[in-house]
Amino acid sequence: MNNKEFGKLMEIRTRKFAINIIQLSCSLKYSPENIVIKNQITKSGSSIGANYREANRARSKAEFIAKMGDCVKELDETIYWLELLAEAAIVPTSKLAHLQDECNQLLSIFIAIGKKAKSSIRPAPAFRR
Repeated sequence: MNNKEFGKLMEIRTRKFAINIIQLSCSLKYSPENIVIKNQITKSGSSIGANYREANRARSKAEFIAKMGDCVKELDETIYWLELLAEAAIVPTSKLAHLQDECNQLLSIFIAIGKKAKSSIRPAPAFRR
């Protein structure tokens, strides 16, 4: 599988993840506390795919690396909200397991992509007088 095919599959995967997060968010009962969690997890969980899509259309390697960093940041935040939902017993852990697993898999993938992209950057030549 080449990079373009992989990128397209990851765009589909992150969009599916966003849909699953939105569905989870819609299932939360109304309460002032849940509204906060609902807004936060929906923002972080849906922005992963948007940032990944932007990374794939980056104009430079630096921009790509920055967008991949944004993906990692949003995934980490989404993991936090999923943990909070579980630990506060707002949603049964069994209903969150597949989302937590997918979130952790995506996090591992994006960290690896970011590391590989960073390692491929050649240092600028030293300035000589």
